[in-house]
Amino acid sequence: MNISKPGIALAMLAAAASAPALAASLSFPGDHQPTPEVATSSTAPLVEDWAPGSATLVPLMAADSPAAPATQADTPATGTSQPAGKPIDDVSFVRRATESGRKEVAAARDALPQLKRPELKQIAEMLVQDHSSANAKLSKIAEAKGWPLPGPQAAAPPPAGTASGDFDERWTAEMSAGHERSVALYRAQAQGGEDQDLRKYARDTLPTIEHHLEELKKLQK
Repeated sequence: MNISKPGIALAMLAAAASAPALAASLSFPGDHQPTPEVATSSTAPLVEDWAPGSATLVPLMAADSPAAPATQADTPATGTSQPAGKPIDDVSFVRRATESGRKEVAAARDALPQLKRPELKQIAEMLVQDHSSANAKLSKIAEAKGWPLPGPQAAAPPPAGTASGDFDERWTAEMSAGHERSVALYRAQAQGGEDQDLRKYARDTLPTIEHHLEELKKLQK
């Protein structure tokens, strides 16, 4: 029998299509071994789908990986207030320290004729001498750095001819409060000032101001 080549091809395709059905219909009594499960989903990823950089891994990595902690550089600043004890900038320190030193010198000098207690007169003379010396050192540092100094203060009115009865007490209390502020200012600058020379000046001057405060507290009623 002569069969054309197209006919042979169609016969072979028909036999191949019927082979799985024939194999599935063959069973043997007593054979209860489970048939291995085979993934039939057409969406199962192939091995190459899991290669690094594959789009299949991107959502899985994003879901499973813990969020990386934000670094200090990445965290935005939430406040502008400075922590307690933080020194002010160098130029501001020069201005405040100069103004404070000048006021203390003027207050001590003007009080000398009115103070009654000899101990307070001695403290006033000490304040004039020590603060005048400290102010001169601070001015020298500021001029070398090119930092501005506050202008001269207006002259205080001359002291009254007769001091009031509580002048000693009021003057001692005011000078104690002023020195407490100066101690806090110099202490912060000595511990954390930016400029090395100014930081050294604050460290060297702080013990003198602390000594003034201690002596004033002893005589304060």
